[in-house]
Amino acid sequence: MTTRILPAAGDPDAARSIVALLSQLPDAEPAPPVPDSTSLLDVLGRLAAESVDELPEVVLVHERIGPVPALELIREVALRFPAVGVVLLSSDAGPGLFSAAMDSGARGLISLPLSYEELAARVQAAALWAVGVRRHLGGGAQAFSGPGGRVVTVTGAKGGVGATFTAVQFALAAAASGRRTALVDLDLQAGDVGSYLDVQFRRSIADLAGIQDISPRVLQDAVYEDRTGLALLLAPAEGERGEEVDERAARHVIGALRARYELVVIDCGTQVTGANAAAVEQADVAVLVTTPDVVSVRATKRMVRMWERLQVRKAEDTAVMVNRWSKHTEIQPSLIEKITKTRAVRTPVPAAFKELQAVVDAGRVQDLDNRSTVKQALWAVAGELGLLSAPDKAPVPAGRAGAGAGSALAVRAAGPVARLRRGREG
Repeated sequence: MTTRILPAAGDPDAARSIVALLSQLPDAEPAPPVPDSTSLLDVLGRLAAESVDELPEVVLVHERIGPVPALELIREVALRFPAVGVVLLSSDAGPGLFSAAMDSGARGLISLPLSYEELAARVQAAALWAVGVRRHLGGGAQAFSGPGGRVVTVTGAKGGVGATFTAVQFALAAAASGRRTALVDLDLQAGDVGSYLDVQFRRSIADLAGIQDISPRVLQDAVYEDRTGLALLLAPAEGERGEEVDERAARHVIGALRARYELVVIDCGTQVTGANAAAVEQADVAVLVTTPDVVSVRATKRMVRMWERLQVRKAEDTAVMVNRWSKHTEIQPSLIEKITKTRAVRTPVPAAFKELQAVVDAGRVQDLDNRSTVKQALWAVAGELGLLSAPDKAPVPAGRAGAGAGSALAVRAAGPVARLRRGREG
């Protein structure tokens, strides 16, 4: 049996020595090493989208991988790709680290510097375990990317572009299509999901921050089961408590939610924090909401560049949704896509605030009329992004908005377009 092995090491010298020793193992097929956690998750995600059989049997994670710490990365890989055997490489082979690695989901620990005998034994054990799991799953006819469902994040390029409203409508659309859906407010200091849905609940995501092992019972106590069918995990009412939710806590909470719900929709607000950066990195779909004006488009470009610098997400893996669009808008989605190097969703959301004002002011956006062109467009985007259980049969409102859907949108080179082009490299 050929064992496919994917090394992940940030240190080039360490990566070379790992590959050199792996190439000596019988029936081993080492892949080119990946330099960071983001690249590792991207590679595994692409392979899993084809088939579980395309995934490597073994992933080797070096202790100095980044930007996500090694144990956190192992936990993420084990949750999302449980048919892969993960082995940690570390200079500390003590019982404390061994126990922590096993708790994170590792299948073994190899001490550094590497020895041929130990590497061969640990790789073989992890590979046999991975093969057994895949046999139990019945082969790789369908992609398997971990327990539970998908994670989609919605982030605003700047304040006021409609990210929270978009996240709520995505979640409502998914729930209406029959998916068990959780909606998480990760705008930790200024979260408004509860206000949009007229919900007051004493528990919040901050109550889960200090818990290392989030059991289903603990999660259930923190989640509000709304009459809309959504499971809501709200931001803390006291904004200062948002500091309790750090990157580690966010990863644990998202992992627990992913294991329980088919879809997890996360409102990430407009500020980059450790918590929402972790959410965007973990997301299967990351949506960046903008409006077709110069300031918002520049904010979109700024956000995308920041995510790339922080190794959170690549521009080409980010979906940009244009809100408050009209056919008379100077800046069209195709131009935004070109400037930001992202991919724009095909369905822009029209500017029609009068349709929304009554339900927004009442805090009951779930009561928005099905005839609303904004609702039609947002539910169409949810289908386009694959958030609905059965896109062909999902109950998308009648008269779905189709402006721009399925066709490229023209760019009008006038007015503020010229200013954007002049500042494209700024």
